[in-house]
Amino acid sequence: MKIVFMGTPDFARSALEKIIEAGHEVLLVVTQPDKPKGRSGELQISDVKACALEHDIPVFQPVRIKLPENVAELKKYDADIYVVAAFGQILSQEILDIPRFGCVNIHASILPEYRGAAPIQQAIIDGKKTTGVTIMQMAAGMDTGDILLQREIPISEDETGGGLFDKLAALGGELIVEALPKIEKGELVPVPQDEERATKCGKLSKDMGRIDFEWDAEEIRNLVRGLNPWPSAFTYLGGKMLKIWQARTLSEIDFKRLCQDHEYTDAKESETGMIVLLTKDSFVVRCGSDYLQILEVQLEGKKRMDVRSFLLGNKLEIGTILK
Repeated sequence: MKIVFMGTPDFARSALEKIIEAGHEVLLVVTQPDKPKGRSGELQISDVKACALEHDIPVFQPVRIKLPENVAELKKYDADIYVVAAFGQILSQEILDIPRFGCVNIHASILPEYRGAAPIQQAIIDGKKTTGVTIMQMAAGMDTGDILLQREIPISEDETGGGLFDKLAALGGELIVEALPKIEKGELVPVPQDEERATKCGKLSKDMGRIDFEWDAEEIRNLVRGLNPWPSAFTYLGGKMLKIWQARTLSEIDFKRLCQDHEYTDAKESETGMIVLLTKDSFVVRCGSDYLQILEVQLEGKKRMDVRSFLLGNKLEIGTILK
């Protein structure tokens, strides 16, 4: 098929590479404008643009895709279909109507769950056991179009946002390559989404990572996993930000068992956010329910490290409050 591909981050790059490998003709790649990065302000191209340049595919980078002149530019390309993956802009109905087979979107959830910008991380934060990828016929609403193809995968107990991102990016590439010939042959029957089951998720922000130790320990552990590697879950130790990179949940029974061989404080004398137990390679914090055993951290201005290494250079005391 002749394709116009729209996408920006590495999630979309995986799909673009699979489409190229499958022998489809990518007429144009549409991606977000180059953006300055870091203190130098040097412009950085998107992952999708980098892929397009490697394959000598023309690149179009409109600030606002809906503007008449940008719509006119798209119409110059006689595409059969537009494939969209994490593009970052909403398409107008006029654009959706341009290609013969319309526009399809690669979305990283089992729609209608998790419509919106951060479905991968939110699924982990919410403690979901499965997620997947949906190929959707795009409509004017946010991820509201009919479902064409879906595939589900399990979320492992220790999965992180970054790890799941990579898995779903690969799955998205596989699924769109499977879907395209079926779309061309009319073999996929569009299935309307069940609006009663629809859920939404917003964009990730740094503020989302602030840990509230009044929460259940498992809720906090899921936040740590979901926001790894960005924007990360954090608390404060002695006025400095302490990022938590890896942790596990301890039940009351687990905690008491661990206390048998280590220095600890009686739970009755503790409060939420208090360090109540120290081991050679971890420290344990009391939560609203159960306990969080912290295994990997990063203190403000320092490198990421396991707690064993952290404790060699930082003195922690039982009774210290994280907040």
